[in-house]
Amino acid sequence: MSALLGLTNGLGAVNAALLTLGRRLGAFCVALMVVAILLQVFFRYVLSSALPWPEEAARFLMLWMAGLMAPTAFRRGGFVSIEMLVRFLPRRPAALLTILLLLLSLAVLVIGLQIGWSETTGLGGRFATDSLSVPNSLDLSTWVKVPKAWMMASLVVGLGLLISVCVELILRATATLFGQEAQLVLIADAAVMGSE
Repeated sequence: MSALLGLTNGLGAVNAALLTLGRRLGAFCVALMVVAILLQVFFRYVLSSALPWPEEAARFLMLWMAGLMAPTAFRRGGFVSIEMLVRFLPRRPAALLTILLLLLSLAVLVIGLQIGWSETTGLGGRFATDSLSVPNSLDLSTWVKVPKAWMMASLVVGLGLLISVCVELILRATATLFGQEAQLVLIADAAVMGSE
């Protein structure tokens, strides 16, 4: 049991650190997305000359924001209908139901990761975006279009983080099944969201 608790709390600490970084990067993506949209509004409606790249940049940033922030939402909980059912059950049946639902979620996430990986490394990832370009030289004299694989990589990163969180939650539910929930490190803000 001590090995299970050590593994669970250790993975929880790793997830907490990764998700903190993910939230910060996701917030930065949101800020850049707002800047791109406001820039386009200015050019389109004030100067009557729309730029070709802000909408695509906003989509790119939105995908990365979702991939980086969704694992935090999953870890903190907040699935009201499921949690209401779990709260009505005694501890052991509730833990068993939670494990069953998390195992099903894990299977779906693994399949999603396989799809995301094939999209990132496959034919679709080899094409370039229509209007997003990045500098190809230090003097900014040459630019290249951003590969779509960079955008699709948000799927791989997001699903990888979701899988890590799902494994942690399965371990936490297993510890709860054996009556060891008091030995688990609490998930920050989870009590507010309802997952503890």
